[in-house]
Amino acid sequence: MEQKRVPVPESPADGDSAERRPPPLGLVDGAAGAWTTVPAELDSLRAIVSDSSQPLTDRIEAYEDIIDSEVGDTDLVRAKNIEREVGLRQIYLKFEGGNPTGTQKDRIAFAQVVDALRRGFDTITVATCGNYGAAVSMAASLAGIRCLIFLPASYHARRAEEMAVRGATLERVAGNYEDAVVASRARAAADELYDANPGGENTALQLRAYGEIAHEIYDELRDAPIAVAVPVSNGTTLAGIHRGFVSLYRRGKTSRIPRLIAGSTYRQNPIVAAYLSGAEYCEDLDPTQIRETDVNEPLINWHSIDGDLALDAIRGSGGWATYASDRSLKAAARLVREHQGLNALPASAAGLHALVERHAKEPQPGDRYVAILTGRRP
Repeated sequence: MEQKRVPVPESPADGDSAERRPPPLGLVDGAAGAWTTVPAELDSLRAIVSDSSQPLTDRIEAYEDIIDSEVGDTDLVRAKNIEREVGLRQIYLKFEGGNPTGTQKDRIAFAQVVDALRRGFDTITVATCGNYGAAVSMAASLAGIRCLIFLPASYHARRAEEMAVRGATLERVAGNYEDAVVASRARAAADELYDANPGGENTALQLRAYGEIAHEIYDELRDAPIAVAVPVSNGTTLAGIHRGFVSLYRRGKTSRIPRLIAGSTYRQNPIVAAYLSGAEYCEDLDPTQIRETDVNEPLINWHSIDGDLALDAIRGSGGWATYASDRSLKAAARLVREHQGLNALPASAAGLHALVERHAKEPQPGDRYVAILTGRRP
């Protein structure tokens, strides 16, 4: 099923069209993919993958061709204008908005769908608050397998409509994201569905998929940067990037393992809380104290599923973690937009904020730094 672009209501200024006006900085699911519809050149591959009468090896090969051509290999650009603004040279932005649905979630979504095909599953399930569900529904629709998505009952943003348009079945769950994960996992176990939720038996696969970000950075820079700044919620992306660089270092490809820098929303993420308190492990936060906003929603988490992996990566690499207020996240996204022309999702700028904030207080050495971002194509 082809993706149909769901318009985002905006109020253009006189003389501007909504098409040209940038999205509001507080938009929760302001990520938008490189695809408005599935590219026509993929039709023949999609036809093979979705045809269950075709040999499984042919279906998998066709799907892997789609992954190779469309997922990952995102832009890494040097942000010279930001460097001048903040007084730190050699900042690079790894813009994951170039993926089909606009975030790094496509990397694990497509990896798990091909795994589901290989293992003979006809349905994949996942819990989401937006971007991950959009990625899994897209990946599943291209493979011709069913997609069952569990969402918190309070979630009613644009990406839910995208999931439904792509043929996913949506089930609302009373409670929060963690409650939706429990419901999705229970259905997977009861009905023998492929469980694509983080923290389960597919953790190693997810970490390898995110590790490709490290390999792509290496391909561009020919060595590891001194630091990589990442927004964190569950911690899977940061942990995967770290493992990717560890692998490169052990193979003699890089001269070092970069410091991992984590940024997240103020006092609402167990990874940052554990790092700042010196705790050995991530401890769950009080769910009743979690406050969602249209800015922080992608980051808040009272239980970071892969939090201990991320915490170990931060400490083991000599990195750091810090909070950011909604105002700081908006300011970081505005910095990227006004100085580099990329419409970054404010929540995704949490890592960049953590880097810039530390440099303002404690000047960092001249070297190469990478910040991971998601958002809209300019």
